[in-house]
Parts: sequence; structure tokens; C-alpha cells
Amino acid sequence: MDRRAGTTAAVKTKIGPVILLGAPGAGKGTQAKLIMQRYGIPQISTGDILRDNVARGTELGKKAKAFMDKGELVPDQLVCDMVADRLRQPDCAQGFILDGFPRTVAQAEWLDGLLKDEFFEKRCAVPPVVVNFQVGYNQLLRRLTGRRTCPTCGRIYNVYSQPPRVADTCDVDGSKLVTRKDDSEEVIAERLKAYERQTLPLIDYYRRRARLREVNGDQVPDKVTAEAFRAIEIEAVAGRPSPVPKSRA
Repeated sequence: MDRRAGTTAAVKTKIGPVILLGAPGAGKGTQAKLIMQRYGIPQISTGDILRDNVARGTELGKKAKAFMDKGELVPDQLVCDMVADRLRQPDCAQGFILDGFPRTVAQAEWLDGLLKDEFFEKRCAVPPVVVNFQVGYNQLLRRLTGRRTCPTCGRIYNVYSQPPRVADTCDVDGSKLVTRKDDSEEVIAERLKAYERQTLPLIDYYRRRARLREVNGDQVPDKVTAEAFRAIEIEAVAGRPSPVPKSRA
């Protein structure tokens, strides 16, 4: 049996939408990849969707690029249109992982409307499960301020949890590790405050609808993964429609 609660073993079941919440440094990206591998559902991020539409020159991509070229934020409605287009693709029929969306209550309300109108009745009848990875503020600071990157190969280290064999030196090619400007304590502290301001109403929105599942992200990664899988699978079973009994002849 896999000690990591089946992190590599695929599970064939209709999971439905999985929404991941968590502050920068909470480990959403790592957990999203493990969830994707286990359930065979795509991981979807607004950043990836945006870049893909711009690269392919789609109508939505052209509109987004016009704002980006002017240094402006892409409007909410345009982002929502891109998300809707992506969720209509065949690989989302059994479920999907949303990482970084929704970010606001308005986006959550829009997503609920889309799922109700297009997915619950026609494709995926399992309601979304929202997994919030909780990590303490001091631990988040350690994870983010301790990050060091190799400028040559791109490998990422952490001086606290995953240090290089030789201080400030890449294990792979011997390059001197660097600290990104975004990883300074001042920048990170502001990012965490902004995330909290923006996300607390969203957490409350899903909690009031009994969809929120809290996962302790301060545990070792294997335990975090096992807890996330358990939350997803419980909700998938609970939300699946009961089979219609066969009528007697």
C-alpha cells in the first residue's frame, strides 16, 4: 500500500470541481499536481489560461493583450469568459482543479451560476469542494523568505526546509543562488496581508454554503496530501446523485 495515501495511484471516479484556496507559500501548487495525478482531472489556473489565449491569438486573447500592452489589469469579465471557455473543454467533464480562481466573492457567485447552468444538469452533477490549506503566518514567512533560486538551472531551494548541500550554492551546477526581489520579507508581508483581505470574505462565502473543507497545511507534505484526498473523496461521494431505482415490471 502506498504510504502517502495513494499519491501516485490514479482513482477512477467522478470528482467534480475542486477549488483550492491558500495563501502564497501554502503549497497549493504542489498539492494541485498530486490531486491532478490521482484523479486524472486537469489543473486550471487563470495565468495559464491567459497566456494560452494570448499565445494562440484567440479573440479573447487579443482583447486581453490590448489591456496588458497598456500595463492595465485584464478585466474580471474577460477573465471569467476565458475560464468558462476552458471549463467547457471535454477533459473537464469528470472534474477539474481551480487554482487561483475565484479570488473574490463576485467571481465565486459567477462560477456558481456557470456550474449550475452548464455543468450540474448536463455534465458533472457533483457540486464543488473547496479545500483551504491553512498555514500559520510565521511558517509562511519561513517558506517564502527562505526561498533561493539557481539563476542557471532554475532549481528552487529553501534555506530552512530544503537547503543546498553547500550554503548559497546550487547542487546541480555550482551557481551562486539568488533571492528574488519578490521574496523579500517586506514584499511577502504585504502579499500575505493583501491575500487575507481579499480571501477572508471568499472563505466565509463557501463556509456558509457548507462547501469549505479546512486542511492543516503545517503538517508534513504526505499528511497534507492524505487529508486533502480524504476531503475531496468524502465530498464527491456525498454530492453524487443517488441512482434512480428501477421500476418494477
